[in-house]
Amino acid sequence: MGNRLSKIATRTGDNGTTGLGDGSRVGKDSLRVHAMGDVDELNSHIGLLLCEELPAALREELVSIQHDLFDLGGELCIPGYTLITEVHVGRLDTLLEKYNADLPPLKDFILPAGSRAAALAHVCRTICRRAERAIVTLGNSEKLNDNPRQYMNRLSDLMFVLSRVLNRFAGGSDVLWEKERKREV
Repeated sequence: MGNRLSKIATRTGDNGTTGLGDGSRVGKDSLRVHAMGDVDELNSHIGLLLCEELPAALREELVSIQHDLFDLGGELCIPGYTLITEVHVGRLDTLLEKYNADLPPLKDFILPAGSRAAALAHVCRTICRRAERAIVTLGNSEKLNDNPRQYMNRLSDLMFVLSRVLNRFAGGSDVLWEKERKREV
């Protein structure tokens, strides 16, 4: 897929455009480039999460997700191309069931806090939601496959569940939002 980059500083983007995988050029502020950038940012933050101590199985699953996100970026980069399929979305559904199975039911809202790994998973969740919104916005103006949007929706749910799992892995639990907490003003 695509040519290998042998030269990084090409200067072809100096005019505010960038090349897509189909050879066309678009503005760096286009909806498509925004979506690609948000997916790339999410992938980078998952890489940061992978710097933490994690269960081995989860580490491997996150690396697979990074590969999926790279493919998703490729799909966004080549209008009309399909790389993310129902199989990818189904794999996230399976992971959601797996990791949610042993968690206690939520009765309160939780704060994005706890262990460093859990907090990083929350950051990934929020970036994922932004990337999902960018994909939805792009899909409202151009034809897109449904699977990338569905994948991002499932992945943000998974990152929420993983934040809860990672707090327990670190010996803690959810950090609950306290409605009646006294706030100093």
